[in-house]
Amino acid sequence: MPVEKIDTLVVGAGQAGIALSEHLAALGVPFLVLEKNRIAEAWRTSRWDALVTNGPVWHDRFPNLEFTGNAPDEFVNKDRVAAYIEEYAEMVQAPVRTGVTVHSAERIKGRGGFRVETSQGAIEATRIVSATGAFQIPVIPPVVPQDTKVAQIHSAAYRNPEQLADDAIMVVGAGSSGAQIADELNRAGRKVFLSVGPHERPPRRYRGRDFVWWLGVLGLWDMAAQEPGTEHVTISVSGAYGGQTMDFRRLGGEGVTLVGRTEGFADGALHFADDVRKNIDAGDDNHAKLLDAADAYAETMGLDLPPDPDARKKWPDPDSLISPLTSLNLEAEGISTIIWATGYKQDFGWLKVDAFDENGAPVHQRGVSKEPGVYFLGLPWQSRRGSTFLWGVWHDAKFVADQIAIQRAYADYDGEAAVVTAAAE
Repeated sequence: MPVEKIDTLVVGAGQAGIALSEHLAALGVPFLVLEKNRIAEAWRTSRWDALVTNGPVWHDRFPNLEFTGNAPDEFVNKDRVAAYIEEYAEMVQAPVRTGVTVHSAERIKGRGGFRVETSQGAIEATRIVSATGAFQIPVIPPVVPQDTKVAQIHSAAYRNPEQLADDAIMVVGAGSSGAQIADELNRAGRKVFLSVGPHERPPRRYRGRDFVWWLGVLGLWDMAAQEPGTEHVTISVSGAYGGQTMDFRRLGGEGVTLVGRTEGFADGALHFADDVRKNIDAGDDNHAKLLDAADAYAETMGLDLPPDPDARKKWPDPDSLISPLTSLNLEAEGISTIIWATGYKQDFGWLKVDAFDENGAPVHQRGVSKEPGVYFLGLPWQSRRGSTFLWGVWHDAKFVADQIAIQRAYADYDGEAAVVTAAAE
């Protein structure tokens, strides 16, 4: 049986693979996209029921297709995002094969290209793009032993309050997912404890503009690298309930018990760093700095945007900040579930090439691997702060596609005659 051959094989049909499809097609690159599930599967099955986008749809979209039927400032639900990505795939006629699992990809010795083993047979590709995204394998830190009498799930497996036992809940992680889940559970009348680590906390809106607009005009979306010491700092923002500034003092005042970073477990109790106030104060400072930068920009540019003094008001300190806890006995507090909103790790085990560092992270320059013919797309901070957003991955995809087209042009060069012919023309 002959082996199928293709110039460029794209693995993954989430937002990255679909964005790349548009650019590869425009450049005339023969390509194929393989997806083990459905298009935009992560949006369908790895998000909780009430999730909405963290940015308004006028901003968080691909450049060439608006969210039809939605108001520009709307924060749409996860199913609408999945449908939008499907609409885009249809619009650009992306050649996607769903239900195909890629088992391995290895370089073909003695000649260029790769042999890719899939659940539907082998494919030979000149180039491979890993577009498997930033959220692959949920990480639950090995803090609480699995035989402890408490249910432990990752935020990727959380769906709604009714899913959980009718007891108190511990949420670990105060990025956007952890903070929003804690807020939702608290609003549902559950007793909630929230472990808060270092974070950034932008205003949802300020002076009549969403924070995504402010980050744009201030050039912060295009930051090429994180500031030293902030590599593991998360951002806490929410589009839920019409969009709101995520304020941990507010959550504390509404009943959520705030604690510091989770450090360990012993004798039935979780133990926390004594840093909850430090982390929340640092988040407040980050919030204030963005307001300052926005004020300065508005003044410099002479913008007619009304001041917003309420944005700088602070909620009173809740009891959990006045008298912070450093340990919590799970049984005594009636905690039957721990939700770990602790991020993801990437899995490139299928890609058996020399393209990774000692920690298994891709070595690349804006998605171009050190291994010839291998590319990555959808990585956090791939080229800028906004790389994991729809519009950000679209721009990264354009760069990767351009690099593939350049390499194809070099491969077509046939020697001095081509140079002479081109010069004569």
